[in-house]
Amino acid sequence: MEIRPARPEELPLLPAVERASGEPFRDIGMPEIADDDPMPLSTLEQLHVWVAVDPRPVAWVGVEVVDGAAHVEQISVHPDHSRRGIGAALLGHVEQWAATHGLDALTLTTFRDVPWNEPYYRRLGFHEVETLSPGLRAVVEAERRRGLDPATRVCLRKVLIRGV
Repeated sequence: MEIRPARPEELPLLPAVERASGEPFRDIGMPEIADDDPMPLSTLEQLHVWVAVDPRPVAWVGVEVVDGAAHVEQISVHPDHSRRGIGAALLGHVEQWAATHGLDALTLTTFRDVPWNEPYYRRLGFHEVETLSPGLRAVVEAERRRGLDPATRVCLRKVLIRGV
């Protein structure tokens, strides 16, 4: 599967992938997450976005730089393409990009108790952030304002090895 930067004309296709990737939350009693609006196009346009295509985008990751780290704002894999390593491949691509741009880590926030969230990222080498940087505090606050309970969330970080 090809992973590459998203083309401008592909950005409008990504909310459908995000919406579909949220559907499994309905099955675990989190319909408010499944029903949450996808990231607006205006936000996507401000991020570094990569897509996995087959031949259309079936997964994507959006990243911004927060406090010297590549912060994963959103990663979405369409359920028809899940459990094939596409999410890990996207994160690996972001890791390489971050290292070549002098960033020292990847960070993200995710649900603490959702089986395919925190445990998945820990398997990929992420660890809980004990003390939040100012930028991560701002991310958590923005999530709170959007209705996400900080008690259900966790901030994770993966330190990068230079030259990766």
